[in-house]
Amino acid sequence: MADAPDLTGRVVVVTGASRGIGKGVVAGLAQLGASVVAAARSADALQQVVAGIEADGGTAYAVRCDIGDERDIASLVAATVDRFGGVDALINNARAVVPLMAERGGGSIVNVSSHAAAHETSPYMPEGYLIYCVAKAALERFSTALAPEVRAQGIAVNALRPGAVRTEGTEEEFGDDFDWSGWQTPADVVAPIATLAALKDSDLTGRVLDVGGFGKSWPETAPI
Repeated sequence: MADAPDLTGRVVVVTGASRGIGKGVVAGLAQLGASVVAAARSADALQQVVAGIEADGGTAYAVRCDIGDERDIASLVAATVDRFGGVDALINNARAVVPLMAERGGGSIVNVSSHAAAHETSPYMPEGYLIYCVAKAALERFSTALAPEVRAQGIAVNALRPGAVRTEGTEEEFGDDFDWSGWQTPADVVAPIATLAALKDSDLTGRVLDVGGFGKSWPETAPI
């Protein structure tokens, strides 16, 4: 996979891993050598994802988790530690992993955002996207606010805007006749996410990054 780092020996937790971007990312990170923990609410779908990864020779573990439930988050972290001994990177949500990353000398949290968070995209958002836009904007501010709090522990926190990605969800929303020209697939975002997941005690933190800038405007490091 071009421009993607070797993640052998890294333990990466991916939430929302049963479909869409999360499903593609968890498979891609496993191909790069990471031991991946796939978390989502759908246990059956997760088992299928993990079975596919293992069939390809990767290492994966499924944990059912509703990230809106603190007890589920605690169980996810405990299951990960029990299985792999710790956490090096988290793709998407939950602060419960911070102490574990600090114990391992640092790590990385990658929150998957969206261009919907930007004010300038408001005229182009479909009706009914209000909550989505607000949630992604809050996620970005959470990322930039958390970054300086955990920097001394060697943990990088960044938000990543993947751009337009064709997933099961967008296919259901826009239909079979939609023009998908120029849209990315989940596999297209693996290298940027893997690059961020590989960070440890890095000055590339507290940023809102665009997949389109990968290899161009970043991953140069810049202190916050």
